[in-house]
Amino acid sequence: MEAPPYIHPTAIVDEGALIGEGTKIWHFSHVYGKAVIGKHCVFGQNTMVMNHVRIGDHCKIQNNVSLYEGVVLEDYVFCGPSMVFTNVKTPRCLYPRNTSADYTETRVKRGASIGANATIVCGITLHECCFVAAGAVVTKDVPPFAMVAGVPAKIIGYMCERGETLSFDAAGRALTTYGQPYHISHDGIVTKVDE
Repeated sequence: MEAPPYIHPTAIVDEGALIGEGTKIWHFSHVYGKAVIGKHCVFGQNTMVMNHVRIGDHCKIQNNVSLYEGVVLEDYVFCGPSMVFTNVKTPRCLYPRNTSADYTETRVKRGASIGANATIVCGITLHECCFVAAGAVVTKDVPPFAMVAGVPAKIIGYMCERGETLSFDAAGRALTTYGQPYHISHDGIVTKVDE
């Protein structure tokens, strides 16, 4: 039998929130009642998970991260300290957008990593195992295994699922130090090759 979730005494978890086995929620965090969190996740100090946010298994959310309604994290996602998600494209105090219909989905796919202080503008997808550098401002979809940096973020290279930089030959093939091949297509899409 797996361990139940651990909720620090200073954290607030509203009634109705679903939290998977082995997940840890640390100091001064707040999980809203309609949030769904998977197994074996770790939430650092001062994190917030709002209603209707869905989080997969084995995610790591570092200190000072807010997950607003519309954010979906798949399994094994890393969110660095103080990175920012948005959920409304044109916020106005005079004309509030405060219903589920007003929020735009942002999806972070399996194995993606987001560096400290990065900003993810809503309505985009960060694809499998992509890597967002610290301080980047991401305004469009990031392809699988791509590394992006800058303001606005641009592709600066590619990375394997374990975090090694990929160097492609003329045939579009790269091989990691542990023997895993990858391929890049003519349109810049990287795939892991099953041999």
